[in-house]
Amino acid sequence: MALTPRRHGVKIIEGAAGVAALALVATSVWGLVAVAPGADADVFPLNQPVLVTDIDAAAAAAGADGTLARSLRAIGDQVRAIGVVVRVAPGEGATEGERLASQNANLIGLGGVGERTGMQALLDAETVTGVRPRIIAAPGFSEATVGAALGVLAAKLNAIAYFDAGPTRTVAAAAAFREGFGQRELFLTFGDFLAADPTTGELDISYAAARAVGLRALLDQTEGYSKTISNVPVAGVAGITPAVSWDLQDENTEAGLLNGADITCLIRRDGYRFWGNRGCSSDPRYAFESAVRTNQVLRDTIAEGMFPYLDKRLTPALAKDIVEAINALFRREMAAGRIIGAEAYLTEANTSDQLAAGKLSIAYDFTPPAPLENLEITATITDEYYADFTLA
Repeated sequence: MALTPRRHGVKIIEGAAGVAALALVATSVWGLVAVAPGADADVFPLNQPVLVTDIDAAAAAAGADGTLARSLRAIGDQVRAIGVVVRVAPGEGATEGERLASQNANLIGLGGVGERTGMQALLDAETVTGVRPRIIAAPGFSEATVGAALGVLAAKLNAIAYFDAGPTRTVAAAAAFREGFGQRELFLTFGDFLAADPTTGELDISYAAARAVGLRALLDQTEGYSKTISNVPVAGVAGITPAVSWDLQDENTEAGLLNGADITCLIRRDGYRFWGNRGCSSDPRYAFESAVRTNQVLRDTIAEGMFPYLDKRLTPALAKDIVEAINALFRREMAAGRIIGAEAYLTEANTSDQLAAGKLSIAYDFTPPAPLENLEITATITDEYYADFTLA
């Protein structure tokens, strides 16, 4: 007789009730492309994504020259968030034009597997550092070729990018510069802030794009991804250059013209603030920063949350669980006020042959909250309040 065990007791079988909760992706991770000739090369090797967890230590290692230290201090004034830095070499050449062309080439970098340099190296950030930048910038640079490349990179990273509205600091030139872009992930800022230099104490340029990166990361941590950076106090600044005219009750100002061109400007009102909600999208549905950011966060959160479901048996129960997991995320985000509404559902594409081929089709629609950009209040003069007039 074969030796066979016989159960005589209790066996506990563990099960999981309900569906897996989808956790929001980390959205406050920033990424910079910068120049720093005097940086510690061991800390910031050229064209390599470097994880920054201590922004003050990173600024100290960046050296005094270039754009990196100044950008790091601008971000650090707003938020404590981890990020990624790619340091590129300064431009070279016999003339200013040659040096500018060389610098732009270094910033844009090379693509391709195993040879990414410049901003393209941010595509390797998740593999090298373990984090993916969701807010990117090249502070201190304003050439159209760099901005266009940054917008393309932001789309690949499912990130948002801030860039200076051109090298010529006039409203007309900035508006013309804006016409060259259509990437929905790209947002232009006009002008720079002024902040105290930590060494001399004198006011100096503090890149608006870097401050926008820090403020975006702060808002992601505190208010949520669907709040735009507009009309939020910017920490650590003491001035604006160049100043623009602005009036809360009149759009016929330089600020109004810039906003009309989908460019965010800088204003002074109860501190210093960004003023503007719109980016470079050619699709009006994604004109607002809040719409772009909401789409990015929902898309990545849902995609990453589907990993545990892949390769399981494709049954009606599995399909229902996936839809319910997504809708549970939507209900949570609606309750938090980060979206107006959303719903996921199975599509009519789920025919028997598609299901038999292991393909399941799910769709969702969503409504991001628009910023209150234009408030109209009607004033009417009337004599009706004389009705109760007394001379008591």
